[in-house]
Amino acid sequence: MSHHSRPSNLRELRESGWVSRTVKEEIRSNFLKALSSSEPLFPGIVGYENTVIPEINIALIAGHDMLFLGEKGQGKSRLMRTLVRFLDDAIPYIAHPEAPLHDDPYNPITSVCRDLVANVPPEDVPIGWWARDDRYVERLAPGTKFADIIGEIDPAKLAGGTSMSAESALHFGLIPRMHRGIFAMNELPELDELVQVGMFNILEERDVQIRGYPIRFDIDVLILFSANPATYNRSGKVIPQLKDRIGSVIHTHYPEDRDLGIEIMEQETDIDLGEPFPVIVPRFMKEIIEELSVVARRSKYIDQQSGVSARFSIANYGTMIASARQRGARLGERPSVPRISDLGHLYSSSLGKLELDLMGSHQMSERQILDSLIAEAIRNVFEEYVDKHGMDEIAQIFSQGVKIEVGDMLPSSHYSDRLKRVPPAWDKAFEVNASSDPSVRASCVEFVLAGLYSKEKISRSQARGQIRYET
Repeated sequence: MSHHSRPSNLRELRESGWVSRTVKEEIRSNFLKALSSSEPLFPGIVGYENTVIPEINIALIAGHDMLFLGEKGQGKSRLMRTLVRFLDDAIPYIAHPEAPLHDDPYNPITSVCRDLVANVPPEDVPIGWWARDDRYVERLAPGTKFADIIGEIDPAKLAGGTSMSAESALHFGLIPRMHRGIFAMNELPELDELVQVGMFNILEERDVQIRGYPIRFDIDVLILFSANPATYNRSGKVIPQLKDRIGSVIHTHYPEDRDLGIEIMEQETDIDLGEPFPVIVPRFMKEIIEELSVVARRSKYIDQQSGVSARFSIANYGTMIASARQRGARLGERPSVPRISDLGHLYSSSLGKLELDLMGSHQMSERQILDSLIAEAIRNVFEEYVDKHGMDEIAQIFSQGVKIEVGDMLPSSHYSDRLKRVPPAWDKAFEVNASSDPSVRASCVEFVLAGLYSKEKISRSQARGQIRYET
C-alpha cells in the first residue's frame, strides 16, 4: 500500500481490506515470504550461516521471544536490530491525540480508543501509520527502573484532578508503548529484580500492574534480550521465572576461522582505501590483526569470561591503516602500505579493550601483555608464509654485529639500501610477496625481520615507532 493511498479514517481502512495481525504473526508471515524467495535474510551478518541463523529462523517461525546469549562483540545487538526488516512497512493505528499507545484500529486496548471506536462514526475515527523503523526500541539494563519500561503514576495528572484509579493517571513505560512492536533489553542480568518480575508477567500474562493498579492490557510485543553467559548463568542474576518464560536462547560465537574474522573486520571498518592518499593492505597484515584477536581469546592473561570483542580487531585495523596513511601523507608515498612498525600504535586502540585475568597476568602490565600477544600473532602468521630454510643464515649475519633500524616514518625507498647488509632477508621478502613496489617490499621486509625476532633468531629494541634488529 503506497503512502498516498493509505486510508486516513476507520471507514476507509475497513473498506481497504486491511487485516489485523499480531506482531509475531506479522513477522512470521514476512519472514517465511523472504525465506521462500531465497533473498538474504540477515544482510551484513557474517559467519553465522550454519550456526546462529538457523536457530533464529526457527524461533521466528515458532513465535518465540528470544535471548541472544554470547560474549561481547559477537553481534547480538545487530542481530536483534535486523529483525525489524520482517515487520510491515507501516501499520495503521488510531491517531487520537490522547491515545497513549499505537492502538490496533480493530482491537483497541486503551479506554480512550475503545470509547472512540464505540461512540464515533468510523469516518471520523482518524487513522495514522506507524513506520517500521519506529516500531523497534532497545534499552540497556543497568540503571533501568520499573517506571522506565513498565510505567508509573503521573503526579502531574493527579495534581490536575485525575483519579489515581483511572487509566488516564498512568504514564506508560517503553514496553506498553511498543505495543505492536519489538522491545529489546540489553545486558539482562544487570536488570533490577523488581523489573524482572514485571517483565516475566508481561511475557506470560501480557498484562501490567502499576503501583497496585491492575491494567489488563493484551499487550502485543516481541521481546528480545541479550546477555553474557558468565553473568546470565550466575545464580541469582536472572530470576528463574523469567528464564523459564523466554521462548528460545540463541547462542552466538566468535568467528570460527581467521578468514571469517577478516571479512567481518573489513566490513565493519568500512574505510575508503583510495584517494587522496591510497593505502594497500597486504594479506599478511590483515591476518596479523585478526590473529591478534584469536590469540587473545585463548590467552591465559586475558579474562575469557569477558571475551575479546570483534571491535578489538576493527579498531586495530583502523589504527594500522591510519598509521600507514599518515606516512603516505607526510612522505608522499603512493600507495602507502602498512608495516609491522605501524603496529607500534596499537596501544591506543587496544588498551582498555582487554580485561586481564588477575590470576594469570601476575605482575605483567597490560602493555606488556599486548606486546606478547602481538609477537605471538606475528609468529603464527609468519610460520604460514616463510620457509624455515635460510633463517639460520640470516641470523648468522646478524650475529656478526649487523644492525638494521626500521620505523613507521622511514621512507620505503630506504629499505633496499639498509638490507644490502643482509641479502638473504631481502630475498625472504620476495617469498612473502614478489612485488617490486618499494612500499610493498618495505612491508614484507619488516614482516620477515619481525618473524625472525618472534622465532628468537634475532633480538630487537623499539621506541616511538622505531625498531632496531640485531643479535
